[in-house]
Parts: sequence; C-alpha cells; structure tokens
Amino acid sequence: MNEINIFLMIIGVAIVSMLPRILPVALLSRFEFPPILKEWLSYIAPAVLGALTAISILAPHGSIDISVSNIYIWAFIPTFIVAVKTKSLFYTLLVGIIVMAIIYNLTIT
Repeated sequence: MNEINIFLMIIGVAIVSMLPRILPVALLSRFEFPPILKEWLSYIAPAVLGALTAISILAPHGSIDISVSNIYIWAFIPTFIVAVKTKSLFYTLLVGIIVMAIIYNLTIT
C-alpha cells in the first residue's frame, strides 16, 4: 500500500466517522421539536451512559458475573452512594478510583 492509498484511507475514515455526527445536527438544527420530544430526547444520554456502566460493572469479562468475586460491584457500591449523596463528579470519581485501587491492592497480593 503506497502513501497515497494510506492518505486516501485516512480521509475516507475521517469522513465516514464524522458524517453520522455532523449530518443530524446540520439537518435537524433548523427544526423546533415539541416539548415532549425534547424531554424524551433528554433521557437518551443518561440511559446510554447507564447501560454502558451496567455492562462494565456486571459483565467485565464478557459474561454476566453477579458474584462476590466481581470486584467492580464492590467498587460500584460506595461510588454510587457518594454520587447520590454529593451529586459531585469530582468526589464520585475520586471515591471510585480510591476504592478500585484499594480493591486491586487487596486482591492481587
């Protein structure tokens, strides 16, 4: 594969990855949506984030693991409590990182 083909492939991949992001914004930004549709759309991002988080916690190795040996569940519990109590991204991340570090150090020794 020569340099021109590599350059064309990079440009093509950039176009293909950017088009699904730019096209809806360009086409739909001119329309005014009904309030109920706006409210429904506002739930999409938290729902996707929740689904991705649930998969990462409950199936860290590709299959669902709801057991005592799943360290991600143990790290999730105090992190979730801090998130609900403080509603602060900083404290939530801080507690999550600290708990994961403690669990890793306790289990890998």
